[in-house]
Order: sequence, then C-alpha cells, then structure tokens
Amino acid sequence: MARHALPAGFSKLSPWTEDGELTVVIETPKGSRNKYAFDPERDVFELKKVLPAGMSFPYDFGFVPSTIAGDGDPIDVLVLMDEPAFPGCVLTCRLIGVVEGETIEDGEVERNDRLVGVETHTHSFERVRTLKDLGDNFVAELEAFFVNYHELSDHEYRVLNSRGPRVARDHVNQAMRHRKKR
Repeated sequence: MARHALPAGFSKLSPWTEDGELTVVIETPKGSRNKYAFDPERDVFELKKVLPAGMSFPYDFGFVPSTIAGDGDPIDVLVLMDEPAFPGCVLTCRLIGVVEGETIEDGEVERNDRLVGVETHTHSFERVRTLKDLGDNFVAELEAFFVNYHELSDHEYRVLNSRGPRVARDHVNQAMRHRKKR
C-alpha cells in the first residue's frame, strides 16, 4: 500500500537535519520477525506480516519522511545501530550507501531501492562511512536479506547495484523532488 500522506508530525520532518544527517522514522526494529508499516490513513503502525521462524530483520528498517520513492512510498532505509529502536522512533543517520534494486510482482517491474545508514550515536559502526567499509560479505548478506524477504511474498527482488553515499544522497534528493510534485 502506498503511503502518500503522513500525519502532521511526520510530514513536518525534513529529510535532512541542519548538520546534513538523514532523518529516519523506524517501522520495524532489528531482530523482529514482525514487519510493521505505517498506515497514514489511520495514523498508526500496523502489523503487515510475520516472518517465518529463523528469519528476522537484521537491522532496524524505516523510511525517510517528506520523500516519495519510485514505488510510491517514502524511501526505505536500513539503519545500522547498536540496539533496536521501536516503531515510530525518529532518529538521525549518516548515509553510507544504497542497495539499488527492483521488485517484480505479477510481471510488473517496480524500482525499490534501499538506503543504508548508520545511526548518528552508534558505537559499533562509528568508523563506517561507506558500504565498502562494511566489507563485501556484509553487503552481500544485506542484499540476500532483501531477496529472501521478497521471496516470502512471492515477489522477486533483483539487486541491480550497491552504491556509495553520494549516489544515496542523490536518491534522497530525487525522492524529495518527487514528493514536492504531488
């Protein structure tokens, strides 16, 4: 379901802080088997699905307010941080890259990129500035999560590329422009 409108609180949030950090609203916390999504029409976080035993979100997952991505929703962000947050938690991140991809559902191809950020106050990822700093195996595991997650819904997720923070910033700015057009 496309989440075109956000409640007054989220819609007033800027995607960027004055310090150039990315603003993120968490939907699903790290370690959760439950997938939550914000429903703007009811102004609540809703349980969308439960992942099978043995599978959980490897990191916190959320969206950037005041953006609209190619799939019609605010742009998605996977957030690396020390401890899980909670649905509705607003935090700031250092953007380190983007996993560019597309979802194939019923023969329809839709762009579905996933930003990757490091929470501003983290200790574990304090020195990480780009996806490359995480190492090839770590990035491959993130990409595999997105592929496997979509398979559970009988959708195919195809990774197109993993890019650095400059390209990720371009994705955010494009999603901001797309929202302003609506």
